Amino acid sequence: MDILDSLKLNIQNSFKELGFEVATNDIIIEHSKDPTHGDYASNCAMKFSRLFQTNPRAAAEKIIANLDMSNIEKVEIAGPGFINFYMKQDSLSKIVKEIIEKGDAFGAGAKKNKKINVEFVSANPTGLLHVGTARGAAIGDCISRILAFNGYDITKEYYINDAGMQITHLAESIYARYLQLQGLPFELPDDGYHGEDVVEIAKQLLNEKGNAILSMDEKERIAFLKEYGIKVELGRIVEHLKAFRVEFDVFSSEKAIRADNAIEKELDFLKENTYEKDNALYLKTTNYLDDKDRVIRKSDGDYTYFMPDICYHVNKMSRGFDGLIDVLGADHHGYINRMKSALMMHGYDKDVLHIELIQMVRFIKDGAEFKASKRSGDAITLHEICEEVGVDAMRYFFAMRAASAHMDFDMDLAKEQSSNNPVYYAQYAHARLCSVLETGKDISLDVSGSLLTDKSEIELLKNIAKFPKVVEDAGVTESPYKITNYIHELAECVHSFYNCCHVIDRDNLQLSGNRLALCKATKIVIKNALNLLGVSAPEHM
Repeated sequence: MDILDSLKLNIQNSFKELGFEVATNDIIIEHSKDPTHGDYASNCAMKFSRLFQTNPRAAAEKIIANLDMSNIEKVEIAGPGFINFYMKQDSLSKIVKEIIEKGDAFGAGAKKNKKINVEFVSANPTGLLHVGTARGAAIGDCISRILAFNGYDITKEYYINDAGMQITHLAESIYARYLQLQGLPFELPDDGYHGEDVVEIAKQLLNEKGNAILSMDEKERIAFLKEYGIKVELGRIVEHLKAFRVEFDVFSSEKAIRADNAIEKELDFLKENTYEKDNALYLKTTNYLDDKDRVIRKSDGDYTYFMPDICYHVNKMSRGFDGLIDVLGADHHGYINRMKSALMMHGYDKDVLHIELIQMVRFIKDGAEFKASKRSGDAITLHEICEEVGVDAMRYFFAMRAASAHMDFDMDLAKEQSSNNPVYYAQYAHARLCSVLETGKDISLDVSGSLLTDKSEIELLKNIAKFPKVVEDAGVTESPYKITNYIHELAECVHSFYNCCHVIDRDNLQLSGNRLALCKATKIVIKNALNLLGVSAPEHM
């Protein structure tokens, strides 16, 4: 049990002694920002003063009188009723041994026995991934990593939109370029794809199949080119995502989801929740959470994209997931309640689906917005931007802001090797610890932490001790930015400790052993935290 959990339980037991039942989740404990105000502080006396029918300071006195003081040096009442806790040194220092023993598993939560599906990216396989998908890819993957570390069984899924007109347009575009390469008359479709990647696919097709495509009838040709184009484009997407450290467990095909009359079967299931108006079919989503009913079949007989999406989400739930997370663009705001409503028609709770909306990113270079790619001339691809600024910077920067917030991505700052660059600052802290440990590798580590009494050492101990709670909070709120905030704070503590304390003192090997053990524990925590963001922890910089 970590320090905060132990302190919460201590306060809860104090309430029990006083005849009150208070849940540990309702007891708030914060890391004191000013060491003169103690190590931790709680507002529990103010929050629950009504139970005591007295003022908060008087309530605080009663709570303190019933505390177990075995791990507490002293307690003070501050202001209107805050309780400040000064912990005994050994209660803080024992975290060093725990971290070193647990290693990569430090901060991980207990197994939850809950299966969560996280679907993200899901870009149409009609071209290279552009940077508009990069933020969603990073945040979706970070959420998956954080939840998995918290003990959830996570499946990362990519939904392939391979059943719509965009795939037909891809096939037509490939064929036009195929004809062009042979000097034959061609015409690019108005809604086609004009990127260089389509030309490359046509060249590959010509090398593999020669003139064979010309002998196919139109239906056979379109079917073949759809399959061929999807395979090549999706292969490139997977390759570029892997370079971005994003890999998926499942690829689901819209075409496969629609097979066996799935849409017709779903319509039959939903018939009690539908009605016709102006020859269109509406779903009664206003009976649940939506602000208006939604068209699922248009007057011309075609389905809206909402209809196959219902089938897809029902399909995901049928695979035994306890919850679904969709990471989508901010333009999907109206999508949330309509999809929740459709799932509720199947008897699922409204909270079984959570949709994380990702706001837009502006790329800034040389102080101005960077819109065009030097190579393709139309849109910056994920692959290009990764080559320019690096995967670590891309992933860290995208995780630094809440998904719901617009962000400016400063490409010059992302490449800067200085403390101004937050990812460089964090990685340098890790590399600095590795360097110290290498220098002192001949000195035996002392994991007792008994000699760690300097102010900077105490702050570092408190900071590494709270990592499990930060991970838990980031998982509950699906907020990767809480990990980056923590890493930056921890890096500050590392640099302060390094500047204040002479780690390797060969005239005092016992103190050096204590400090080197603290370095090792801190190095483990930084690496674990960076891993949750898909960011490397270099040993040399």
